[in-house]
Amino acid sequence: VQLVESGGGLVQAGGSLRLSCRPSRGLISSYRMAWYHQAPGKQREEVASISSGGDTNYADSVKGRFTISRDNAKSMVYLQMNSLSPEDTAVYFCVRRGARDYWGKGTLVTVSS
Repeated sequence: VQLVESGGGLVQAGGSLRLSCRPSRGLISSYRMAWYHQAPGKQREEVASISSGGDTNYADSVKGRFTISRDNAKSMVYLQMNSLSPEDTAVYFCVRRGARDYWGKGTLVTVSS
């Protein structure tokens, strides 16, 4: 399984970005998918996750600002990020959860103040 993230970039505080994740190999439709982020000098932490049926969970720090979604027909997972702040600056990773977790290489999000 190989996951490819896209959509990162530089945005001003208060702005929005939408991250996308697709598998270049393997399937994701039957799996729980998650987005993690890792800020400089910090550990990776889960931002949001979504079950195969669409149930979602969010970290407290992003509730009300970020929305995770998926399109199983297209094998895509998205993370809509609104009201971004400099504290959201991090590399964002897409993860397929299962007996073994598969990680993408990440996409960098930089929020300027």
